[in-house]
Amino acid sequence: MTLQSMTGFARSDGALDGTAWHWELRSVNGRGLDIRLRLPPGFEALEPKVRDRIAKVMARGSVNAALSVQRSARMGDVRLNQVALDRVLAIASRLSAETGAEKPRIETLLGLKGVLDIVDEANDEETQTAEQAAMLEGLETALAGLAAARREEGARLKEVIGRQIDEIARLYGIVEAAPSRSVEAIRTRLAEQVARLMETGQTLDPARLHQEAVLLATRADVEEELKRLRAHVEAARALLAEGGAIGRKLDFLAQEFNREANTLTSKAVDQEIARTGLALKVVIDQLREQVQNIE
Repeated sequence: MTLQSMTGFARSDGALDGTAWHWELRSVNGRGLDIRLRLPPGFEALEPKVRDRIAKVMARGSVNAALSVQRSARMGDVRLNQVALDRVLAIASRLSAETGAEKPRIETLLGLKGVLDIVDEANDEETQTAEQAAMLEGLETALAGLAAARREEGARLKEVIGRQIDEIARLYGIVEAAPSRSVEAIRTRLAEQVARLMETGQTLDPARLHQEAVLLATRADVEEELKRLRAHVEAARALLAEGGAIGRKLDFLAQEFNREANTLTSKAVDQEIARTGLALKVVIDQLREQVQNIE
């Protein structure tokens, strides 16, 4: 499966029988799937269908979908309101009989409000159904474009994250090979520390001194941190190869990377390991920034 970013943009246009519309979709990173719609008045019925289609394409991200509609000026269907006409004729006949006035002319009757109804074809149920179906097809086109944009950005992020993971592996390799971690280096360092203590003239219990030396060496050992860093690197590489919606898992691994780097730096027994630990923390921080954009 391909890796997808949560960042993307797409648009699509469509038209049907004098009605034109435009879809615009934007997405950015988010903790879950947050869909925000902006539909024109009269198109509220589209909302559940739009949400359903977006949810089928995306698992995470803050998605903004906007629909704009324009109708060209057109003459609607003219229909005679027979009930209203009959009432007007009845009133006109009665008044004519009572007053002797002439009955109203046909153009006067048709000009009365309510006698003729101009029905907007867009309000026709069949027309609305056809329009909405076409608009949803336009949404599908925009969604396909947005998904393609997110995949393209995801491919770029995959390369960046892959290089950062390789750098983490290179840095912990430097710590593994550090001369200060050798048995001889540890023995020499402890001997120097003991010698400084002996110079103070204090009486030290040899057994207690040996015990403290062992504890000191144990606290300074970073073998466990290095093993966990190595395991996290392998897990991250496996996730990148797997693809799909792996953003949350990568974010968790980034936190674990950071925890091990902090511990390793705090245990540093020489400047080389301390500098490498700080470099690790910088790369891991950069990794966490990139991971935030992965779906």
